[in-house]
Amino acid sequence: MASESIDWAGTFGLVDSSQRVRRLERADAAGLAGRACPDGSVEGLRLLTDLISWLFVMDDACDEDGLGADPTRLGPAISTLLDVLDRCGDPDAAPPAVGPLGDALHDLCRRTRLHAHAGLLLRFVSQMREYLLALLWEAANRERRRVPEVAEYVQLRRHIGGVHPCLTLTDLASTRPSGPVQRADPGLVALDLLAVDLVCWCNDLFSYGKESQADPDAHNLVTVIAQASNADEATALRSAAHRFNQGLATYLDAEEVLRAAGDDGMRDVLATRRNWVRATYDWSVVAARYA
Repeated sequence: MASESIDWAGTFGLVDSSQRVRRLERADAAGLAGRACPDGSVEGLRLLTDLISWLFVMDDACDEDGLGADPTRLGPAISTLLDVLDRCGDPDAAPPAVGPLGDALHDLCRRTRLHAHAGLLLRFVSQMREYLLALLWEAANRERRRVPEVAEYVQLRRHIGGVHPCLTLTDLASTRPSGPVQRADPGLVALDLLAVDLVCWCNDLFSYGKESQADPDAHNLVTVIAQASNADEATALRSAAHRFNQGLATYLDAEEVLRAAGDDGMRDVLATRRNWVRATYDWSVVAARYA
């Protein structure tokens, strides 16, 4: 699965040098996907792995290659990618040549569309659109060297993390994906937000060491807590870890309520969310992405 996803990225030109290939290999998208969706179909896991690879490449372009520090450069790129999403993977309405990121994104939408699950396709496209628009917020902050407030950061971090579309493709890869009634359950909606927060905060805690080696990135829970409370680094790290632990306790309580009241379908959905939280932690411990 890992080599196939690297090949997929190479085919679309997402990685065009040995350095970028190694960077994507170190990210281990297949390892994360496999942990998050251990019982998924092979086709579904390949799609999920390729999405994670795409998100890693996009994030690296923004965070390490400078695209995300200049809204005037990022804006036209986002506009092109939104144009791709508007086509919802329709093979008869393929966009003109839009570059590697756009071509690969169209392929992800096309393959999602092949599953003939219209609700999940529209959900995926909508969540990818939210992810892209949130990147513009991030770029504006970087340009102005602005550190957002904690509440603002928590809300927007849910989108720039790209976790929502990953959950959707995990549902698609599952043998029994969630139905519209389950997805509309207010309890599950709230649990999804908790799961996304936990995945993003875990990422922030593990990535902070790498990000702080030069200039601390404003888009990290540790940094925004330090700014808000005028705390030193060690105190902010402890506060961020405490927030994660509190969130995890709240998550487990909410999960138990849904599990007790739900059917087998709901329990399958809950297992998917729990897998993602645990997978993120386990993958972060061993992955070389934050080394």
